[in-house]
Parts: sequence; C-alpha cells; structure tokens
Amino acid sequence: MIIDHIALYVENLEREKEFFEKYFGGKAGCKYHNQQTGFSSYFINFENGTRLEIMSMPKSKQDENCYKMIGFAHIAFQTGSKENVKALTEKLRADGFSVVSEPRTTGDGYFESCIADAEGNRIEITV
Repeated sequence: MIIDHIALYVENLEREKEFFEKYFGGKAGCKYHNQQTGFSSYFINFENGTRLEIMSMPKSKQDENCYKMIGFAHIAFQTGSKENVKALTEKLRADGFSVVSEPRTTGDGYFESCIADAEGNRIEITV
C-alpha cells in the first residue's frame, strides 16, 4: 500500500494554502466547502505525487480532547478499490479496532472509511 495523503487542521485555511504553495512548491486544487457543517479543505499537490489536505472547521481550536483540533488529523492509505476498503475495514473491526466511520462516499467524492488505531489516531482507508 501507499500513503494517499496526510491531513492537517488549520485555523486560517487561505493563509496555510498560500504558505504551502509559496514555500514548498505545492499546487492547491479546488476548495471544497460543506455548507451544512462549515468544513472546508484544499488538497495541496506536490511534485512527487504526495498530497497534503489542509482542513478547517468553524470551531477548530487547540483542545487535546477534540478530534477536530488544530494539527495533524489523520493519515490515509490507498487500497485500490472499494472492495479493498470494505475488506480492510472489516478485518480491522474483527481485530478489535474501532470503526469511526463506515465505508461510504463522502461529499467531496472519496470512497473511504476511518478507523482509530490503538492510541485513537484516525486512519482513513481510501480507494
């Protein structure tokens, strides 16, 4: 498997987008915004194919007890197919890991699930 992307919650989405473009040669894709939740994000694409998702929520603040805090949010692994996403999710569930979100197509077009590792870190499983 390969890492699909790393995600980072930020307070100022536009400032961070400009930072990664200016200093690290990233190229931002189109902004995604969910009207219902207020969630917004950009995928920043880098020369070698690596991607960073920068994200913001209206109430994203530093809080060690809050999943939607400022800082790294999750790591995503690309599996190659919807069937693989479903199978790996079920394997992890069977091995005692918590499924945070079931396999589904998200509002921005990803088919993914999310599990929590032994320390509660979010791991997305994507196509």
